[in-house]
Amino acid sequence: MRAVVFIASLLRSAAEGLLKFFAWIGEEPISVYRPEAHYMRGPGPAWRAKHHGH
Repeated sequence: MRAVVFIASLLRSAAEGLLKFFAWIGEEPISVYRPEAHYMRGPGPAWRAKHHGH
């Protein structure tokens, strides 16, 4: 009987930890992909200097 109580206690604490973890994840906002934040202007001066004559 003691083992059953011990196992139930372990399962309860594991479930509480899992619920706390999911609650913590829920607090973090999911970032939305914004293409304008990753926009690249094109090749820079080093690329132009290397490929200018080709």
